[in-house]
Amino acid sequence: MSVVQIGRWKALATTISAVLVGLTLPTVAATPASATTTAYDSTYYKNAIGKTGTSLKSSLHTIISPQTKISYDAVWNALKVTDQDPNNSSNVILLYGGQSRSKTLNGGDVGDWNREHTWAQSHGSFGTSAGPGTDLHHLRPADVQVNSTRGNKDFDMGGSAVSGASGSYTDSNSFEPRNADKGDVARMILYMAVRYEGDDAWADLEPNDSVSNGSVPYHGRLSVLKQWNEQDPPSAFEERRNQVIYDTYQKNRNPFIDHPEWVEAIW
Repeated sequence: MSVVQIGRWKALATTISAVLVGLTLPTVAATPASATTTAYDSTYYKNAIGKTGTSLKSSLHTIISPQTKISYDAVWNALKVTDQDPNNSSNVILLYGGQSRSKTLNGGDVGDWNREHTWAQSHGSFGTSAGPGTDLHHLRPADVQVNSTRGNKDFDMGGSAVSGASGSYTDSNSFEPRNADKGDVARMILYMAVRYEGDDAWADLEPNDSVSNGSVPYHGRLSVLKQWNEQDPPSAFEERRNQVIYDTYQKNRNPFIDHPEWVEAIW
């Protein structure tokens, strides 16, 4: 090949290289915090929109921390409103099993429903005092026996079928809710981790990837909770519940029901 031809090939190669650079695919970025929109983005969430990571978590903590606290006794009647069966106003829908049960059957006997702390009370030792112990964003009606089976276990996949809660499973150290409740559980746990950061009278609650948390202020398994948030998006029931708590009781919201993509943006 002549020197002239070599020069022409070099020039052509340079041109092709420049074109290819121009066609390079854009870098994939993390999901932005404003990926979805709600009626509250320009008001309630205005200081969180566009943020990610610790900045988003900190902003959300500031936003949701002001709340009206209720007593543990008042939780009974509140749950009769927040978890009312949309098809039967005399009943509530139970977490983990999905049954519709009479509002009057609240108590501690077999066949009753009681107040399930999704973030187990022992994971931070907050008990039932006004605050994390009475926060409606993680308290749900549950069958007494199913609630006892769940106990203070962390959340994870697998185990044996739970009697009285079809589709739920448990083993020695974890509990798996039925598919229809998986996202609800994830968003409740992660709400608690943002709301309670240790800057008040309560422990700093955080998610981790363990299923042996016992009495430390952590709850797991984070990697599974993130999967559940994706797998089971917020339902109309969950969205209504969030609105009732905001309008009628606590005056604060669970941001992960309004913006489920914020889970990935933070964790």
